[in-house]
Amino acid sequence: MYLVCEPNSGQCVPPYVDCNSGWCFIPAGTFLMGSPEDDPERYNNEGPTYIATITRDFYMSQTEVTQEQWESVFQNNPSSTTECGVDCPVETVNWFEAVAYANALSDKEGREKCYTIEGCSGSPGTGLKNCTVTYSNLLDCKGYRLPTETEWEYAARAGTSEPRYGEVDRIAWHVGNSQRTYHPVAKLLPNAWGLYDMLGNVWEWVHDYYDFYNTSISGGIDPLGPSWGAGRVRRGGGWIFDARNSRAADRSYDTPDTRRSYIGLRIVRTAP
Repeated sequence: MYLVCEPNSGQCVPPYVDCNSGWCFIPAGTFLMGSPEDDPERYNNEGPTYIATITRDFYMSQTEVTQEQWESVFQNNPSSTTECGVDCPVETVNWFEAVAYANALSDKEGREKCYTIEGCSGSPGTGLKNCTVTYSNLLDCKGYRLPTETEWEYAARAGTSEPRYGEVDRIAWHVGNSQRTYHPVAKLLPNAWGLYDMLGNVWEWVHDYYDFYNTSISGGIDPLGPSWGAGRVRRGGGWIFDARNSRAADRSYDTPDTRRSYIGLRIVRTAP
């Protein structure tokens, strides 16, 4: 059963697809985040489950950011291979480069930039390092940004409380079906909100610092996660990882300067 619950009235309705020009509308809502203890594929960092509420509608890119989209902004391609084609997800980008992409796209389209990025060495596409990234009222920013970990899981679930929004081989590229490479976006089935490859293909950077869940900082309304952590969270699993990682609740992390051929990004913007 797929149901999305409105945060104020508590009324629950089936999700619907509202996608246009590569962006999908995600309505505000309340959901159970994390995985229950009886999930046989569960990792310990996926709980305890807690009720999370998102009060702002937002738009999420329908696919992972592609190599073509990245090149249109930065005129380079950091990906480990271009043989897959321009419709494949861009990869080998670190967290600093991901937020730099969001800012650059905002600037290109005349939108508000959501991040202040200072003190970096290197450049986007070759490896940004040592950056100081700050923001103010992130969720009210009208430009592009990374989704929070809560927004990401809410969007991935699209109203389901099951580990996945479909049978894994039909929705996700993982080590068991990927031929050990990533694939062009949107070749498998989308979720109930019309989003492709939320699970599998490449991991996706999200906003939050990583830590074990603590409802005092993670639960409640519009959580932004801890103020500090071991690294930045990545979500969704990837082409070289087991199908177990291609679940809505699965979570991992890396330092913000980590660049790997299995890590890319997806962006959002808060709805007007």
